[in-house]
Amino acid sequence: MISIVINSFNEPELLRKSLTCVLKNNIKDNCEIVVAAPDLESDKVIKEFQKKDKRIRHFKDPGKGKSYALNLLFKELKGNVWVFTDGDVFVGENSINEILKYFKDPLTGCVIGRPVSLNKKNNMLGFWSHLLFEAGAHSIRKELDRKGKFIEGTGYLFAFRSNITRNIPLNVAEDTIIPYITMKKGYKIRYADKAFVYVKNPTSLKDFVKQRVRTAKAHEALEEYAPFFPKVKSFKNEVKQGTFRALAYPKNLKEYVWTFNLFLTRLFIWSKVKFDEKILNKKYGDGWERVHSTR
Repeated sequence: MISIVINSFNEPELLRKSLTCVLKNNIKDNCEIVVAAPDLESDKVIKEFQKKDKRIRHFKDPGKGKSYALNLLFKELKGNVWVFTDGDVFVGENSINEILKYFKDPLTGCVIGRPVSLNKKNNMLGFWSHLLFEAGAHSIRKELDRKGKFIEGTGYLFAFRSNITRNIPLNVAEDTIIPYITMKKGYKIRYADKAFVYVKNPTSLKDFVKQRVRTAKAHEALEEYAPFFPKVKSFKNEVKQGTFRALAYPKNLKEYVWTFNLFLTRLFIWSKVKFDEKILNKKYGDGWERVHSTR
């Protein structure tokens, strides 16, 4: 039994496309498809799809944050393997089956999908999104998977066995704390590089910084629960592992200039994360926060 969860927040039209993409996966296993959403417009979309597919049900998200909703959901899911994605991203036609293949190995506890940017590369922010996904996340996860090392996940698409955990802290990134718990329980974490999930990234610098600051804070907060875990997403590792990968990605002078601008922006982001934490005592907190230009 497979449980597929789509987390959505006030994005009914995107949810419509996201659900359509999930249903295009010809999933042979018995499964339930649960849409977690707090708003009435999403409820209308869910009811429309329920007429076509009885496997779909609506979990009424109380709207207090993603991790809060997940903890409630964990108590209701029926599957042995839980697959998670978001209502504003679009899984590939065979992506869920690609993930499920890895669970044939009983030692595999968590599987990470592969985000692909939908943005065009002919502008700076679009180029950044491809560089970060391909030269950054994909390249690093593929290497870590080959070496059998710890891999941080992506909330866009990942899955884990139901016996890994049924409760997560509210102030950390779920896509990192769950792989960490998986590792502590002795299971393997795998990277499914053919399990594509298509993502629209921010198209304004303000939204890019806002999104990345929030993401960085969520991963930094994990130190409270696991101070010695093998963190991948950190300023130190970004410099150590990401610099040469990033510099190898540009194909012309304009892209090199954009890459240099990305270095400066990432430095600002990490500086803001540390300033907020050390000086202002502002840390990551669970809660839905809209990034408008990704819609």
